[in-house]
Amino acid sequence: MPITELSLRNYRSLRDVRLSLGRLTVVTGPNGSGKSNLYRALWLLAQIAEGGFARALCQEGGLASALWAGPRRSKDPWRMSLGFRTDQLSFQLDCGFPIPGNTLFGYDPQIKEEAVWLGKVRRPSTTLVDRRGGMAKLRDPEGETVEYPAALTENESILSQLREPQRFPELYSLRDEMRQWRFYHAFRTDAEAPVRTPQISVRTPVLSHDGSDLAAALQTILEVGDARTLQEAISRALPGRALEILANDPDPTHRSPRTTELCVALRTEGCLRPLVARELSDGTLKYLCLVAALLSPRPPALIALNEPEASLHPDLLAPLAELIVDAARYSQVWVTTHSTPLTEAIERKSRVSPVVLRLVEGETMVHEVGEPDEDSSEGGSGSHSDGLSATGSVPPPS
Repeated sequence: MPITELSLRNYRSLRDVRLSLGRLTVVTGPNGSGKSNLYRALWLLAQIAEGGFARALCQEGGLASALWAGPRRSKDPWRMSLGFRTDQLSFQLDCGFPIPGNTLFGYDPQIKEEAVWLGKVRRPSTTLVDRRGGMAKLRDPEGETVEYPAALTENESILSQLREPQRFPELYSLRDEMRQWRFYHAFRTDAEAPVRTPQISVRTPVLSHDGSDLAAALQTILEVGDARTLQEAISRALPGRALEILANDPDPTHRSPRTTELCVALRTEGCLRPLVARELSDGTLKYLCLVAALLSPRPPALIALNEPEASLHPDLLAPLAELIVDAARYSQVWVTTHSTPLTEAIERKSRVSPVVLRLVEGETMVHEVGEPDEDSSEGGSGSHSDGLSATGSVPPPS
């Protein structure tokens, strides 16, 4: 169920944003325009399904830090709203400050309202979840509205607290879909990074968020994925080099209690031995992580990349753009980037125009490339993002 629209209110610089999404969405703009806020809002939505929403928000400084800090209308409640829509259903969660009391958990958000409904327009007959505070009404497979039988944790979504999958199959399906989203915004490549040392050998169809299981993920692609595309992506970006995964146990069928460890290496023309991960540059290791993420043999529903160009040599941006566009045939792909060359390379390959952000009096505004860049007071592209999105599409896999 690809996301067709994000709906965000009162989160940092996102006072009121509705952003349409396609199979591939590229978000760009100057520093401080709100690109990271959009990415973090998407990340928070994923944490809603995982049961880590309150912790993730508190790590940002709590609701007091995350709430829109600019002027508001007199009747607007002090609430933050996160929502999205797919072709099948819509989801929205509103949170606000907890009731003051004798507690040390004052940074916790409190879920005020939460709803899931079928289609675009919310009606009683299409509503699957209607939560107000600690009480919730759900629709069962027979179409009956029932009260949720358990007490709800006030700072977490009902999606993370569901029981009885046979009773609420649509909600379980939604939660499982959200749990498959993958976010890649920080790959450690320092001298002590796990990616530079041998890692336990276990089949890994989806790269971890931090890339720590890179060797296993690449070996999984070589064995059960698109090995040819993997090697081509490396040779095209790094001419004269070929991937090799080294194992400290030469016999993979060895039946002793020992565990095989794997290490990333590149065989290079002119070298008598492969260069192992601890000898590779930061940019090379990061590129290999991005390759592993985008060529997953089990494509996640959503792949979100935040500033993938960081630490990469400019020559790697065109091969990366090709990988991103190809990945959008199997997963929905979100890219947040500062890089004009990467944005242009993706646009040439996919014909998808980027979403361009700018900051107007502290508020993130969204407009399409090619729109007149007028001041919001003159009725130009400073209006909210209703109807503004990345254009074009990437064909689905045959």
